[in-house]
Amino acid sequence: MSERASPTLRPATNADCEPVRDLVFEVLAEYGLRPDPGNTDADLANIEQSYFAHGGAFYVLEDQNSSIIGAYGLYRMDEHTCELRKMYLRREFRGRGLGKRLLEDALANARRLGFKKVVLETASVLKEAIALYQAYGFTPPPTQPPLRPLRPSLRARVAVSWPGR
Repeated sequence: MSERASPTLRPATNADCEPVRDLVFEVLAEYGLRPDPGNTDADLANIEQSYFAHGGAFYVLEDQNSSIIGAYGLYRMDEHTCELRKMYLRREFRGRGLGKRLLEDALANARRLGFKKVVLETASVLKEAIALYQAYGFTPPPTQPPLRPLRPSLRARVAVSWPGR
């Protein structure tokens, strides 16, 4: 039996809700952020209903042991716009180009689904993610003040958008 040489992306199902939630909450804790299962993270209780049923998508990245090591969701905002949500990658898999792979796949799927614009909000402490988003052309809205350090316990948001190319 051959092992997969690199992690594999696949569409998520509701069977993935618990491991995806564990991934998200683990990364949030790593950065001193609090999960919000009753609000911001409520979509993780039913991935199929929250994403696929409304014209979006949710993908997971699995290692060779079929463990979920990364994820992203595309939440339909309107006919032309989706929100990139829940793009997370376990710490031990960072620095290998997998974050870039997740983002490129997300943008390709957004195009495939017919979206012209991708928006996202992220915590200001996620500096590596912000740098990746900016490298792909995401920009903060003109009305947003510049980033400034915040207490890590605050789940402050940085809104950015990608105009599609």
